[in-house]
Amino acid sequence: MTVVADEERRFIAIAPRGLSDLLAQELQELRESQGLRESQGLQESQEPRHAREPRGPAAASVSVHSTSVRFAGSLETGYRACLWSRVASRVLLVLHEFEASDAQAFYRQAREFDWRAHVDPRGTLACDFSGTHPGIDNTHFGALRLKDAVCDALREQCGARPDVRLLRPSVRLHAHAHAGHVTLALDLAGEGLHRRGYRREGGEAPLRENLAAGILLRAGWAQAAAQGAPFLDPMCGSGTLVIEAAMIAARRAPGLLRDYFGFPGWRGHDAALWQRLCGEARQRALAHVPSRIRGSDHDARALAIATANAQRAGVAALVRFEQCGIGEVREAGAQGGLICTNPPYGERLGDEAAARSAHAQLGRVLREHFAGWEAAILTAAPGAARELQLRSYRVHELWNGPIPCRLLRIDLAAPGEAAPGGSAAAGGTAAAATAAAGAAAETPGARMLANRLRKNLQHLGRQARRERVSCYRLYDADMPEYAFAIDRYEALGDAAVHLHVQEYAPPASVDLQAARRRRREMLATLPRALDVPAGRIHLRVRRQQRGAQQYQPRRGGAGAGGGGAFVVEEAGLKFLVNLEDYLDTGLFLDHRPTRTLLRERARGARFLNLFCYTATATVYAAAGGARESLSIDLSNHYLQWAADNFRLNGLDGSRHRLERADCLEWLRGAAGGAAGGAAAARSRPRFDLIFLDPPTFSNSRRMQGVLDVQRDHPELIERCMQLLAPGGQLIFSTNAQRFKPATSIAERWRVVDLSRATLPFDFARNPRIHRCFEIRLPA
Repeated sequence: MTVVADEERRFIAIAPRGLSDLLAQELQELRESQGLRESQGLQESQEPRHAREPRGPAAASVSVHSTSVRFAGSLETGYRACLWSRVASRVLLVLHEFEASDAQAFYRQAREFDWRAHVDPRGTLACDFSGTHPGIDNTHFGALRLKDAVCDALREQCGARPDVRLLRPSVRLHAHAHAGHVTLALDLAGEGLHRRGYRREGGEAPLRENLAAGILLRAGWAQAAAQGAPFLDPMCGSGTLVIEAAMIAARRAPGLLRDYFGFPGWRGHDAALWQRLCGEARQRALAHVPSRIRGSDHDARALAIATANAQRAGVAALVRFEQCGIGEVREAGAQGGLICTNPPYGERLGDEAAARSAHAQLGRVLREHFAGWEAAILTAAPGAARELQLRSYRVHELWNGPIPCRLLRIDLAAPGEAAPGGSAAAGGTAAAATAAAGAAAETPGARMLANRLRKNLQHLGRQARRERVSCYRLYDADMPEYAFAIDRYEALGDAAVHLHVQEYAPPASVDLQAARRRRREMLATLPRALDVPAGRIHLRVRRQQRGAQQYQPRRGGAGAGGGGAFVVEEAGLKFLVNLEDYLDTGLFLDHRPTRTLLRERARGARFLNLFCYTATATVYAAAGGARESLSIDLSNHYLQWAADNFRLNGLDGSRHRLERADCLEWLRGAAGGAAGGAAAARSRPRFDLIFLDPPTFSNSRRMQGVLDVQRDHPELIERCMQLLAPGGQLIFSTNAQRFKPATSIAERWRVVDLSRATLPFDFARNPRIHRCFEIRLPA
């Protein structure tokens, strides 16, 4: 068997939990840059840009999962991933896939594969196993059976077998099982790609290098570095964040310093290709960068380690380390930049009180001396993080090894940056911040924005009062340079007005400082133009989300009862919203007419709500006279929230049920397979009204697979139609911007496009906000 270098191959890249979307972006851009190089005959490779959020599953060969990304390409694509990916933990080359019902079948199938093209019987071998398999009880047994299969096959075919070596073998093989499906792969990395080669010792609880790089990319450092912004880690320890920041700024390939990969001992290795890619990477590296990159720490020993690490990484000339306590750190005259740090927490310090003190000092220094900067703070101690007294506009859930962490992203120029009860010691700084906010609100652009907001409030507010709507979209990037969506929420009871402000992430072409200046102008203008206190303005950064990210809690354990939660009223019904703890608030404002339609059609109906989220549609259906309902979602968080909405509106839990399930798998089970026949059809549950509103894309780790609404809507709709009672109707809705219904839908059933009829008055500026269809059985 001959291995061809440029044939299409399948790969799996492993990512730290919470960073798979960034890894998908890297891989997509690697493929694009490789294609550009090949099509134009360039002599120099292009490094990934890292400046934009992923554009969704645009390339069919890149699919995102909770901790991995599957992609396709030539061997060069896989080599480039090993060399250039800053986020990947490993890169696996898929060799073979098969079905095996038990351990013996697993062994037999693995042995039948031709290993001679991949494994030298005179070399060394290590085997790994992951996943779950009905006949394999533990990963050690699975790895042992894989090793036996490979060695037995090679001994039979070649008269020799490789020796086992667990550390740095010639070839490392990996088997992953999902139920009875098994994937065999070659580990191109050989060992974790976080091992860049520059770190010998890391001090206390060091960050893995690929997690540090992911944090920096998540915080927008690649774009900021390209614009010459300064960088500071005031608690740098052994310097991992500082060194990774310098490598990003200098376009240094993270795999270039490694002295071990898993492919040189592989029989399919193309040494000339690898040498060419490494040579291109060396040419890409910059000797100088415009950014001032600094790290500081009070610990002299940690700084000595950091300095040695920077020298080994080849970035010693690009960074500066200095010894000082956190209370002595200053901005050194720079006007805005990125502070990124991993403060010590309880497990790291062994002292929770000391962790709280460190966080409190950090928060005070940032408030008093770094106005105008961005901060990205990784913390594993929610209690200590509160001592920062800083309000984050975005929180990402990450893991540092086995430790769950949160990455807090903070705009130190935003009004209300200090949490309630902030330090009185910053009085002078508060006065300066007030003066700066006043100046920001008086720029020509801010005055034009204020006029637009007042006009919108007058016009839309009049219509909202007429329709008894207390929550509506007030502004949606009406002025393109102020790319924000602003939703107005009025609390039931005290009528307090809150603003939910979502900032659309700027594209790579937009200057970061300009985007931040406009954010400051927007946030300074809102309290004055709309008479809403800064403390009731809730800022988020809005990006295209994948799967469960859309509904990911911003703070662990906040649930529906976090600090930003209150009750609102819509059409005489009560709903709990939360403007602080989740990316979405619990009430989809653009679905308001769709909920009304369901209410009008629900009298006497058996109602099914799939992907129910917080079940607001079910509350409407019950108010319209639905005799019973079933609401299904995979998230416990949102089912608990739905139960709160049920209680607020007095719904009877025996007639209106909530169920946790993967909706697609539930539909498959409820509707039965094609071979189920008449008996299966008779046993199906029947519903008179079904509401189907799936996410655009979902890769939740709790799901059996990946949901893509464009790809999967024909099956979803067909399964729902099998559950409709005679005369019943399905209401299908999606927010996928480029959604196109399959032609087979209209061919098989009666379809009415309700998109325009269900467009709310406050979303009329964006008619593509959602698509909605009524689907009925043929007459």
